[in-house]
Amino acid sequence: MLTTSAVEQSDVVITMGCGDACPFFPGKRYLDWPLNDPAGQGVAAIRPIRDEIRKLVEELLTTLL
Repeated sequence: MLTTSAVEQSDVVITMGCGDACPFFPGKRYLDWPLNDPAGQGVAAIRPIRDEIRKLVEELLTTLL
């Protein structure tokens, strides 16, 4: 679970489809990654989601380094 303290200490906050329900902290860079919800799905459905997260993280890293 993401804590308020962790967000306050972060430069970038990644959300995954929570939209306005997510708390907002001024001065942070927010990215929303619209991923399919893997709840209740089998491994075959989860693997592409995992791969998409990997791709997004790798792309984010190139902007941070």
